[in-house]
Amino acid sequence: MNTVSRTAMVFPGQGAQYVGMGLDIYREFPVARAVFDMADEVLGFSLSKLCFEGPEDRLRQTENVQPAIVTLSLALLTTIRKSRRSVQASFTAGHSLGEYSALAAAGAMTAAAAIRLARKRGELMQQAGAASPGAMAAVLGLDEQAIDTICHETGVYIANYNSPGQIVISGNSIGIEAAGNLAVARGARKVLPLQVSGAFHTPYMEPAAEGLALALADVTWTEPEIPVIANTTGEPLHSISGIQQELTVQLTHPVKWQQSIETLVRLGVDTFIEIGPGKVLSGLIKRIDGAVNTVNVSDAISLREYIEKDRADEV
Repeated sequence: MNTVSRTAMVFPGQGAQYVGMGLDIYREFPVARAVFDMADEVLGFSLSKLCFEGPEDRLRQTENVQPAIVTLSLALLTTIRKSRRSVQASFTAGHSLGEYSALAAAGAMTAAAAIRLARKRGELMQQAGAASPGAMAAVLGLDEQAIDTICHETGVYIANYNSPGQIVISGNSIGIEAAGNLAVARGARKVLPLQVSGAFHTPYMEPAAEGLALALADVTWTEPEIPVIANTTGEPLHSISGIQQELTVQLTHPVKWQQSIETLVRLGVDTFIEIGPGKVLSGLIKRIDGAVNTVNVSDAISLREYIEKDRADEV
């Protein structure tokens, strides 16, 4: 295991998307363009056109947004690796969907396989959400124990342990509304409904998990070159069987992002490179540990800056 650089690459999940994402790197970097073109071929429709032009409501659909975010993340990563001779990482991690990008980055599967799986995962989650409608909301400013109590009182679940003071809850719409009202009454700073198509990371996703297990069995896996930190445990994944189990269980269990970052810091990581649309993970990481360094590579401007800094450092 390479721990010299003490760097981790982290990848965002659903919610970071926006119409126009990836268009600038597609135009400027041939390596990135090749990843988008490959995704279009693999999926059998123009995902790139959807990313670049929308419409927003179609891009936001779970079955579309999941492969879209993975494609952009891997296009950025591939361009970084082509352009930066010295880039290394000791670990990877991804938030929910981002775990697929993280696994591809670690060499556990190909980019094409990650994009195909992300599409299948999105389809299965969208179907499960249609069969058992649900909702999600981010609760800001309450501690874990208080939110856990509220979840037990209202029959909903904790879906994401994102950072101190930010926890996402998930469940049926009536329960989420009741939980949100209780959270505000008990001191939450804010409760933000999320635009999702179901109650992700709860037992509501069990049908999706069953379908995903079949899809995972069809993938050609290799052992990761560097450890990937698992969402559900916050600990490193090393084996193929562990990866398959993690991706299946992840759909019905909470994402322990705070624990994952704390594990990486404990393992000596002091620099996190967020690769993908938006800057959500960089913000969460800084709230978890303000002493670490975060770098964001999300578009052509930040990608150029990252590449040029590396070249300057080597002079």
